[in-house]
Amino acid sequence: MQRRHDIGSNNDKISHIIPGFHAVKEALLEALIRIDELWITDRKRSSRVNEILQIAEKRGIPVFFKKNHILDNLLPGISHQGILALAEDFTYFNLDYLISVSSNTPGHGLIIAADHITDEGNLGALIRTAVFFGVHGLILPKDRSAKVTEKVRKRSSGAYLHLPVARVVNLGRSLDVLNKKGFWIIGAAEESPDSIYQFDWNRDLILVLGSEDRGLSLSVRSRCHQMVSIPSYGDLGSLNISVAGGIILSEIVRQRSAEKGM
Repeated sequence: MQRRHDIGSNNDKISHIIPGFHAVKEALLEALIRIDELWITDRKRSSRVNEILQIAEKRGIPVFFKKNHILDNLLPGISHQGILALAEDFTYFNLDYLISVSSNTPGHGLIIAADHITDEGNLGALIRTAVFFGVHGLILPKDRSAKVTEKVRKRSSGAYLHLPVARVVNLGRSLDVLNKKGFWIIGAAEESPDSIYQFDWNRDLILVLGSEDRGLSLSVRSRCHQMVSIPSYGDLGSLNISVAGGIILSEIVRQRSAEKGM
C-alpha cells in the first residue's frame, strides 16, 4: 500500500467524495464502487484508522495523509471525521432499472418516491432507513430536490451504495409510468383519515413521501391511489421525514412477513 505525505494527489478532478469513517469503511468492505484513493488527516492515529489502513492495503488503495484544513476546505460544513475516499463517479439509474429490480419480488415491489425533499440530512437518513427495510429503489426529481451529495453520503453511512437511485425530470409523469406497470401509488399525508395500520401493503407499490415543509404536491396527490397517515398519540402532529418513512416501512415489512408466515 502506498502511503503518501503530501498536499496534492494525482486526482485532477474530484467528483465523488465519501466522507466519514462509517461511509468509507462500508465502501471499502462492500466493494460496490471503485475507490481510487483515501485521504486521512495526519493527526489521526486510532484503532479505527488502523482498521481502515489494513483494508486499504488488502485492496491496494493508495492512502494520502493530509492536513486537516485541506479536508475542511474540500468539505465545508461536513463532519468528515478526518477521513474521506475519492471514488468513481456516482451513477444514477433510470426508472426502468428500478422497475426491473422490484420485479424480482412479484407482488412485493417497493420503491420510494421523494416529492421534492430538499434537506440533505433527511435524505441521507431516509436512504439508510430504506436500505435497512429492503426498499428496491428511490426516485428523486431533478429540480427542487436534494441530490446524492457528500453530506447525503455521510448521513447515510454508506447505505447509498446499496440503493439504486433514479433522478427524473417529471415526478408526476414517472408515477404515471409506474401506475401503468401495475404499481399502487401510496402517498403519506398526516391529514389522511386512513391509518397505515389499516391499509393492505401486500402489493407492488410506490411510497411517496413529501417535502419537509409542504408535504405532497398537488400533482403527486392527484396520482395517488390512496393516502395514508401515521396515527399520533401525543402532542406532535408531524414527524421528521426519515422517521415517518421508517415507521411506514416497518409496517409494510411486518404485514408482508405475516403474509409469508414469518
